[in-house]
This record gives sequence, C-alpha cells and structure tokens, in this order.
Amino acid sequence: MAMKNILIAAGVSVGLMSGAAMAAGPEIVSGPGADPQCFVPWSADTKYFQWPKKEGPYRIAVVNGFVANVWRIQMIQTAKAYAELPEIAEHLKEFKVVSVGTDMAAQLGAVEDFINQGFDAVLIDPNTPKGWDRVIRLADQKGTVLIAFDNQVETDKMAGVAQDQIIMGVQGGEWLVEHVGNKGKLLEIRGVAGFSADQERHDGFRSVVEADGNDFEVVEVVGNWAPGDSQKATADAIAAHGHFDGIFTQGGSNGTVQALIDAGHPFVPMAGEGENLFRIQIAEFADEGLKGFSYGQSPAQVAIALKEAIVALQGEPIPQLVKIPNPITDFTRMVAGEDYFPDLETDFFAANAFPPCGLNFTAPQLMAQTGDDQN
Repeated sequence: MAMKNILIAAGVSVGLMSGAAMAAGPEIVSGPGADPQCFVPWSADTKYFQWPKKEGPYRIAVVNGFVANVWRIQMIQTAKAYAELPEIAEHLKEFKVVSVGTDMAAQLGAVEDFINQGFDAVLIDPNTPKGWDRVIRLADQKGTVLIAFDNQVETDKMAGVAQDQIIMGVQGGEWLVEHVGNKGKLLEIRGVAGFSADQERHDGFRSVVEADGNDFEVVEVVGNWAPGDSQKATADAIAAHGHFDGIFTQGGSNGTVQALIDAGHPFVPMAGEGENLFRIQIAEFADEGLKGFSYGQSPAQVAIALKEAIVALQGEPIPQLVKIPNPITDFTRMVAGEDYFPDLETDFFAANAFPPCGLNFTAPQLMAQTGDDQN
C-alpha cells in the first residue's frame, strides 16, 4: 500500500474531547503545531491531533516487535540514549522498552498492558499494518498517546512518524537503471515478509525496473534485513543464477557484498541500506566496480517519536503523520566522518542526525547502551 494512503489525514474527528467528558481520543485541529521544522506533516492535507494537556513528568513505553537485526538493536540503543539526555529525562517519570518478537498478539497485548498500567504514551514499531483498532479504542478511552514509527499502520486514528518507503525503492531502482542501463539481470534482496516497509520498498523498486522501456530479469530472495541472512541468500542466488548486473537490497547490505567477494563475483552497481560497514565497503571497492548507492532508514525515528509524544502530552498539536526525509548518498559524494565512519568497523547505521529536530547521535553515545529490554 502506498504510504500516502497510510495514516492519511481524515476530515472526521476521531473523538472530540470536552473537559467534563471521558477521554475519547485526540481532537482534530488545524496546524501548524509545535516545532514545525521538526514535525513536518506528510502532505498539505495532513490534519493535526491534539490531546488535553497533562502535567509531567510522564510514563512512556516503547513496544518493539522483533530484535533480530542490527537496525532494531540500534533503534533501542537510540531510544535509551535519547531518554537519558537531561532535556528529555526531566519529562520522564518512567521509561520502558520491550521487544515481543514477531507475534502480533503478543505485541497487541504488550501495548494494551502499558495502556492499562496508566502509561501516558506508547511508541510502537508495528509488526503488521492491520489489526490495531481495538488497541486504539482502548488508548482513546484512557487518554493514552499512541505513535507508530518505522513500520506504519493502516489507519487514520493513530499518529505516526515515517520515512517514505516507496520512494526509497524508487530511488534505488532509478539509480540502478542509471548505472546498469535498461536491461540485464538484477538481484532483489527483500526484508522481513509481512512488514509494510518491505512491501513498499519492493513496490517502489519494481515500479521503476518493470516500467516501459526496461527489460530486466529480477531474481528475488529474502534477506530479512540482516547481514548473515542476506549473505546466505546472495550466495545461494549466485550459485543458482550465476552473474548479476546489479543489486537492490533492503538491508544486510554488507553481508551481500561479502557474498560477492566469497563467490568471486565481480562487483556491480548496488543500491543498499545505510549500514556503516556497507558504506565503508563502497569507499574501499568503488574503483573495483562497487558503485554503491546508500539510502537510510534511520533508527533515530524512535527519538523523534519520543520527542513528539512529550510535545503531544503537553497539549500541543502534532501532525497525524510526520514525514522524515530519506538520507541518501552514493559512491561519488560520500564523505568520511559524515556519511560513514571508517574507524567504526562494526554493524552500525550511519544516518543518525536530524538537525531540524536537534538530533545527532554519536557512535559512542549509542554503543554505551544495549539492545535489551528496559523494565
């Protein structure tokens, strides 16, 4: 589903709040809201949510799904690091992070549990885009702010923070066509099945390479956004299909490059994610043919969601859907120390700065945290 159709602002209130009435969800109001340079609405038609002001400090929880890849671990590290900053910590009475795995029922149950415990806001990286109506109704009854991030939900009744996943796929596809030409054999390495981000990136990529005038054979495999899985999937694809002219991967990009090296496959143009190790590989091997394009799904989304939750609890309007720009770079313009960090030879997503929101996380700041639950 196109992101523009997800969390699209509706002109109908999801429950107006009166001072004497029981909490019934946020009121639909006009923008702009607080900090408009940070909380940029998805489109000109995006409406704004406003909850009644609550006195702080607040109880806020993050409910993650699975934690089986580097991105999710770094997201949790980012959430913890941001919550410890003095200017954020002063607004937090309690801050918890839980990861529940890929089971949707477990995630719904965790969110409901935090709502019933009286938490003021719950930030959610959703396992699936559907099935959230019951949780939203409960949150509205209790006056709890819900904000989805990373993967989104197919409803106009929950706030969200998002990057345009379809555009990521489009950008990767267009870049490959520019550097491969209009025909050849491409390897597409997908993420985790069932997640909106995986489907939208796939749709965006295919919309380009399957367009009129192109004649590509596309071999599709699953890498689960993880370097180990992507390395194996790439190795298996090379063994089964031979030479590829270009590669589009949704994540685990450095694993795919390692598979090329191990198989003796020539380097080819490759569009991948924002892993620091992938960008190091691009810098090292660009002259040997690894012309690389790197887009970034930033783990710092969770910090923007936390910042937005605090603003919403303070009674300020927020957009139903906040649009975060997609940080992109390629082999022609990467700068060491800005786009990638050569001395940090570990799994790490390099795109962590959002200047309009005052966010810029350093590697030591994040590595001081763990990806474990915070209870």
